[in-house]
Amino acid sequence: MKKFLLLVISFLLININEIMSQCAMCRATVENNVNNGEIGIASSLNFGILYLFAAPYLVAMVIGILWYRNSKNQNKKIDLKAILSKNKAK
Repeated sequence: MKKFLLLVISFLLININEIMSQCAMCRATVENNVNNGEIGIASSLNFGILYLFAAPYLVAMVIGILWYRNSKNQNKKIDLKAILSKNKAK
């Protein structure tokens, strides 16, 4: 896992100039289209940015909900085992 993380980080650091240049190209295209009166591409780009912004939080929320439900079910199973063992002891 550490090797994979190191590989991803090094890949991003090596290609940082190309990654940053894409942002400038998108901004220039959107500014050019807005100046020409076309706002369709700008609104689509804004929607895409919001989608990419929200996706990791939604994934984290789903994982948290599933983890909570799983731990809640495990606690119920433990309580049932404790109750059954008390009844057998009597």
